[in-house]
Amino acid sequence: MAKESRRDPITFELMQHAIAAIADQMAVTVVRTARSTVAKEVMDFSTALCNADGELVALGLCLPLMLGSIPPAVQAVLKRFRNDCHPGDVYVLNDPYDGGAHLPDIYMFKPVFIGDSVLGFSCTVMHHADIGGIAAGGISSAATEIYQEGLCIPPLKLFDRGKPNETLLSMIRRNVRVPETVMADISSQVAACSEGEEGLTALVQEYGLETTQWYLRDLLDYSEERTRDAIRKLPDGEFSFSDFLDDDGLTTDPIPIRVTLKKQGDELTADFTGTAPQVKGAINMTRSYALSSFYFAVRCILDPDIPNNEGFFRPLKVVTVPGTLVDALPPAPVASRVLTAIRASDTLLGALAQMLPERILACGVATDCNISVSGYYPDRRPFVQLDWLPGSWGGRPDKDGIDHLAGLCSNFSNTPVEVIEIESPLLVEEYALVPDTAGVGKFRGGLSVTRKWRLRGAEEAKVHMRADRLKFLPYGLQGGKPGRPGQTLLSANGAIRQMPSKFQITIKRGDWIQHQTAGAGGWGDVLGRDPERVLKDVRDGKISAEHARDEYGVALSPDGRSIDRERTEALRAALRKQNSRA
Repeated sequence: MAKESRRDPITFELMQHAIAAIADQMAVTVVRTARSTVAKEVMDFSTALCNADGELVALGLCLPLMLGSIPPAVQAVLKRFRNDCHPGDVYVLNDPYDGGAHLPDIYMFKPVFIGDSVLGFSCTVMHHADIGGIAAGGISSAATEIYQEGLCIPPLKLFDRGKPNETLLSMIRRNVRVPETVMADISSQVAACSEGEEGLTALVQEYGLETTQWYLRDLLDYSEERTRDAIRKLPDGEFSFSDFLDDDGLTTDPIPIRVTLKKQGDELTADFTGTAPQVKGAINMTRSYALSSFYFAVRCILDPDIPNNEGFFRPLKVVTVPGTLVDALPPAPVASRVLTAIRASDTLLGALAQMLPERILACGVATDCNISVSGYYPDRRPFVQLDWLPGSWGGRPDKDGIDHLAGLCSNFSNTPVEVIEIESPLLVEEYALVPDTAGVGKFRGGLSVTRKWRLRGAEEAKVHMRADRLKFLPYGLQGGKPGRPGQTLLSANGAIRQMPSKFQITIKRGDWIQHQTAGAGGWGDVLGRDPERVLKDVRDGKISAEHARDEYGVALSPDGRSIDRERTEALRAALRKQNSRA
């Protein structure tokens, strides 16, 4: 029977949304049952459903950047356990060179059996509060090989026919700084996998095994059809772009990422040839995240109704060179690989902006900043506090950038100040938008965000900070300007000093660290910005009157309540003349 004649549109829609709802409900289960701030507040995890061959069928709420990393992890499990798979099994791994991404991300899979056959896999991946290694939370930028980054778990059984692997559980518990939190989050993942198993089983009970299996395959074919149709409408050609990471945390050398997009017919290829070789510091990433970055970027330009599954991947090809920053080989450290994934996404969007100049927003600032603070309370209880500080979105073709919203590729939630202060010995003394920091343009970028953490409830703590965009700024598009650079300050021993983008240090009670993200890039010619928008920004405290005058050519009345039209015309005429000579 032809596929088109068998696909019942009503059943298809019911099945499609039921499968997506199962993956989303798994995510809700994690939020309700997890213990760590990383999971329940930041939501640094993903849930998914895969078919029996490990192909992605549905991705739940949370991280777009995990879109391409789950299928390789399931494939690693299948390679080892395809002939040793039983009801009640739960598989686990975190090895970046055997299906994983970086060590704090623990992948977990539960096979869904219908009778004696596997229908698919219920999947979760979560960034854990700790995994051992030299940095709490596994985010060190000081590691020089993966063995320093924590406990590395190859594909193993966490449960065998429903019986927990106590040896493995004891090994994990003994190797982490906050075992109660980590083991609770592992239980949360198991619960979410069981939620997915129950959901798929209920689907079979409602529609029957044959119908469910057919639509699980057809859903992938449908996504492929929709994706190819959408790509076919894009202009053919090659579009190249380069961006840079500030450094790897061990040297001050800039690190280039280069990509060329090649569009032909109904296929799109991302070629990362020309990207830097893998580095000594821990910002390398494995190929699965090069895939994820590309899949995310393409999702930004295609119909959002195309389902997130393996069929969407089929027309998309990725070329990487083994041994480079985006396709690292062991034993390269990868703890801070998210910085490279974010920058790869920025680079891909820059290339897409050449293909589709009126559709891509200027460069924003995702979760480039991550701080880990760990130590012991006076009673020797351990603490580990991870905090992400998202920046802002770049200016859009028809709107300003959004202030302080998680980057497109990360989709993290904000950690409430109250939670940080309750669950750690830190006091958050400042948390604010920073005026005059956005990239200017017809539509300005979002503002820089700053947060200050002071140690007050412990005698000392180890701090590991990773950040970026202190040197290489978020780019503007179509004449828009880049945002202002970020910065990190440390107050210790009565002195305040500026810190590099990545560092590790021990602080004492009363010391503080403050990070300011870079401002996001602007979109379009600054002289095309409506003066009324400039006035509103001044009234809202987002820019100063001096910034309005110097950057936008908008003069205000002495009381700052209205626009001085005559002076504004003169200022803008002078700026146009100046720009024409540049």
